[in-house]
Amino acid sequence: MGVIQSPIGRVAAPMLQNVALSNTNDIETRARALANEMIAQMAKQAQTAANGRVFTRFDVASDIIENQKTFVTTGLFTGNAATMSLAYSSSAQSTPSKLYYYDMLNADPALTTSEVQFAVAHGHRKGSGSSAAGTLNDSPSRAVYSQYRLLLLNPGDTTFTFGGSQSSDSIYVMNFNRARIKDKLDPGNWQLTLTNLSGSGFTNNTHTGSNVRTLNTNFISLIDDSGQTQETNLSTGGRVFNVVSGSVTGGVFNSSAPKYYGLAYPDMGILILNGLALDASMSFNTVTGSNVAGDNAWKLFTSISGALAYGTQFSLPDLAFAARNEETVTSTHFFVRVKNGEYNFSNNPTFTTGSVGELLQPTFIGDPKTYITSIGMYNDRQELLAVAKLSKPVQKSFSNEALIKVKLDF
Repeated sequence: MGVIQSPIGRVAAPMLQNVALSNTNDIETRARALANEMIAQMAKQAQTAANGRVFTRFDVASDIIENQKTFVTTGLFTGNAATMSLAYSSSAQSTPSKLYYYDMLNADPALTTSEVQFAVAHGHRKGSGSSAAGTLNDSPSRAVYSQYRLLLLNPGDTTFTFGGSQSSDSIYVMNFNRARIKDKLDPGNWQLTLTNLSGSGFTNNTHTGSNVRTLNTNFISLIDDSGQTQETNLSTGGRVFNVVSGSVTGGVFNSSAPKYYGLAYPDMGILILNGLALDASMSFNTVTGSNVAGDNAWKLFTSISGALAYGTQFSLPDLAFAARNEETVTSTHFFVRVKNGEYNFSNNPTFTTGSVGELLQPTFIGDPKTYITSIGMYNDRQELLAVAKLSKPVQKSFSNEALIKVKLDF
């Protein structure tokens, strides 16, 4: 028996499908209209918020670049001067401290521009050359030698050993003022001149500081050999280079067989000079008698100041003490992005007038203008931490944007 299909059934299905499709299109149209309305409202709210914005949070990923390092070198002496032409002692320095070291100033202590640049000292491993009231273990020269031995030499080293493998119990020390060297003494950028002393005409125990004078018949200029080597020797005191005769412009004298005078520790701002070498070349005749107040530090003071005075008197600039410091400046860069719709109004009372806050300048209606002169850096508690000043005002309006980089150095 056959099955008869209803013609109505064949027609009804397409009609229902068309009705459903029409309902779906209507819903999508209404949803799209609603979404567009919401987007427009959000954009309007964002614009309104931007126009009255007081703070803008930095995007750490795109607005901040940290740990940017720059190496800066300047003159070591007061006022970033690269040379020192005269040296003075300080009458204000206490007498007990002079048993250990002498401060060297760049100008007459009576002047307000006078500041301590560095100190000179003498040390002896066994305590010779200074008085300790009968006790060598307490002598100033022993204390100085021990202090710098512990500060600069590797553990277990008891004696300073200089170029040519010469060890010495007698050392002269130059210790630069920390405020002057900043991070470090710039290796390869210092030159010190010494003049010879009247040491050969005196017996050792009588050639004390009060008997010292300069002869100015022999001068040596000292530098470090950092430019002659690709290797860096390290110790407890950081990098260490040899102090040799030479000049900054000419390099090491007789570089194949240099004459060694000491060790330079630029990271500590300290020069250690070999007392034996200065005795042999510059007639220091360092007092080494037991329990004798030799005042040896004054000999280095006299040699340096004498060379400077001689160079100034006879216009010999090569005799001036030249030195530079080195400083690592770590910076963070903040990119301040001011979009066209932001910061176009000011809460300065002069920006508006009247009780309802009308714009003072009629030309600002619909087209306000402001001028950016500084940028405040705030924390999350809205506490002002730093202020960046612009070199000149930057105009801001709806028709332009600004990108300002703030560099914060540490």
